Amino acid sequence: MSLFARSSIIVAHELDRRIRLRCRVLKKKNLDSDYFEASLESIPGVFDVRVNTRAASVAIGYDGRSETRDSIINCLTDLPGEVFSLRGRGKPRIPQSILSLGVKGGLALSILFLPPIIRIPVAIIFSAPVVLDGVITLWTRGVKVEVLDASAVLFCLVRRDFFTAASIVFLLSVGEYLEELSENRTTGLLKSLLKPQVENIWIELEDGQEMEIPVDQARIGDRIICGAGELIPLDGKVVAGEASVNTSSITGESVPVHVEPGTDVLSGSVIVDGRIVFSASHVGTDTAMARISTFLENSLRYESESQKKSDELADKLVPVTFGLGLGLLVVTRDLEKAAAVLTVDYSCAIKLANPVAVRVAMFTAANHGVLLKGSQAMDGLARVDTLVFDKTGTLTKGQLKVTDIHAHGSYSDDELLILAASAEEHYSHPVASAVVQAAKDNGLALSSASQVDFIVAHGVSAYIDGKNVLVGSRHFIEADEGIDCSGVGDFVTALQKDGKSLLYVACEEKLAGVIGLRDELRPEANEVLNRLKATGIKKIVILTGDAELTAKALAAQLPAVDEVHWELKPEEKAAIVNELQNQGCRVGFTGDGVNDAPALVSADVGICLPEGADLAKESAQVILLRDDLYCLLAGRLIALRSQQTIKHSFISAVGLNSAFLFLASFGLIQPVTAALLHNASTVGILGYAGIRGKKKMNLQSEKQISHSE
Repeated sequence: MSLFARSSIIVAHELDRRIRLRCRVLKKKNLDSDYFEASLESIPGVFDVRVNTRAASVAIGYDGRSETRDSIINCLTDLPGEVFSLRGRGKPRIPQSILSLGVKGGLALSILFLPPIIRIPVAIIFSAPVVLDGVITLWTRGVKVEVLDASAVLFCLVRRDFFTAASIVFLLSVGEYLEELSENRTTGLLKSLLKPQVENIWIELEDGQEMEIPVDQARIGDRIICGAGELIPLDGKVVAGEASVNTSSITGESVPVHVEPGTDVLSGSVIVDGRIVFSASHVGTDTAMARISTFLENSLRYESESQKKSDELADKLVPVTFGLGLGLLVVTRDLEKAAAVLTVDYSCAIKLANPVAVRVAMFTAANHGVLLKGSQAMDGLARVDTLVFDKTGTLTKGQLKVTDIHAHGSYSDDELLILAASAEEHYSHPVASAVVQAAKDNGLALSSASQVDFIVAHGVSAYIDGKNVLVGSRHFIEADEGIDCSGVGDFVTALQKDGKSLLYVACEEKLAGVIGLRDELRPEANEVLNRLKATGIKKIVILTGDAELTAKALAAQLPAVDEVHWELKPEEKAAIVNELQNQGCRVGFTGDGVNDAPALVSADVGICLPEGADLAKESAQVILLRDDLYCLLAGRLIALRSQQTIKHSFISAVGLNSAFLFLASFGLIQPVTAALLHNASTVGILGYAGIRGKKKMNLQSEKQISHSE
């Protein structure tokens, strides 16, 4: 810890479970205050962080333990480089509170009763921050809403209408508080929902065997094994193997990085391809798990398409209002009329209603089992007109059961099942789980596996008792590995006609047999697909790696399905998504496996189920929190209702403020009346956006919501 770093941190105030620190780093213009806050929130024991960049201070609520306090100080003295970005912090963050609003409201009201000698300096001091902000904005960014607010306040001060000036300042603070309150409530819920729950990890023992242990039992120096699609649970250094790792949730780097022996890896990264063994360097509460807080802060900071359009229009209306006010002043030389006009602006209601509606709708969606990663996800889910579903685990239960075992050659059925289950034991996939469960149900003891290698969308290669065992699709066994599968043709055809999935097993380059599995259709799938079409979805497509007969047997049970494609590889699923987009479709893709990641990324909106692989969750913009397709329907309806709320708020803001502007232009209302009407309408529109967003979704009563609305 550097001496300079320690000297740059001052304890301004401290209680048993709360500490306020002043940090020089908060004065830096390139500070990303959201990432800074997320870094502190990731410390175990920290439950609240409030950053005030203008005062260069941060207030932190924690569990009161000295270890947590030390971790906070250490974090501040050794901040990661990602805290400083080219984007910087933007507008200074100054937290509002009920207490500060109460003080401002009291001061504004007291101006009516103060003697003139006190009223004038109080009003000027009270209004100074808004006026100063307007001057700075005019100098740096041109005519924006801050300039309009500052001009209205300044005109009121010149007219000695101190109460109106103070009222404008107070109601601006109320608007900021409502926005901050909505954002904090929403992001707080989402952060708790998105935190990855890594319970167990695989470690490599000294004799080369692999063992599964709870993650909290890991020790520094343990050799942790991670394969494709898995979240790296701890920090460490690679000691064996190579892999492509997605670190976007931590570093922001969109391109996967290649890791090899000697490379450091961070917890929260996701392995895209390959398999590594790394030595744990940090365990327990000392790992780099700020990824979720950071991701959400970033996702909420980016505006959706509809929000950008409304903000652009609001910005264009500001100079119109400003010009009208100045024009009236020049023509009539009436400060009262000009002040009344400048008091009315469209921007507040238009700009504030959109994020409030989106964030509150995100909160409501989360309560209905749908996690939307930001306003873009909300906007995208409302706009999609084509839904593409991966079959296994999405439209089906994903709880496969072994129904048939057909050994080939010299192997018995039990031997075949032992080989398959021993190789699949390490693989987090519905097929693997079904095979392992079948072996357990039959009381079979599994053999030790080593050199386990997962080939995405194909199968598994492992060494069982020194013999190379391959488990996977027919394409993997026959086309890729060159093993003859013709001896089980009649058995395979019969299973496919029944709509069953097939798993081929080979040992030492010879076919050992075939295992048949059945995956039942989700009971809600048919109704949900029909209801989704009623919301404006024009086309529903199923993609699967299964054989043609199996795929068609499933599609026949779902009348709402328009197309079905079979025997697909991951890149082929993504290609179909791209083809639909080229046809002008707005595509939402729903999947849950590692092999779905390319399609999830390619789609306009990626949707992942709760039990999906970490890579699938990382790639998706929408995550269902319950294993129920009704959550997808609820998310779609909430997204559509959010768009309606934004539209209604926009119409109300334009209509009401146009009326106020007309009255103010002809001197029919005084500045104080114009200010009260304008700010009351803004608060009312915000209240409408918030209350309607919080309304619980009743799927039966929401049938009339459609995409066209």
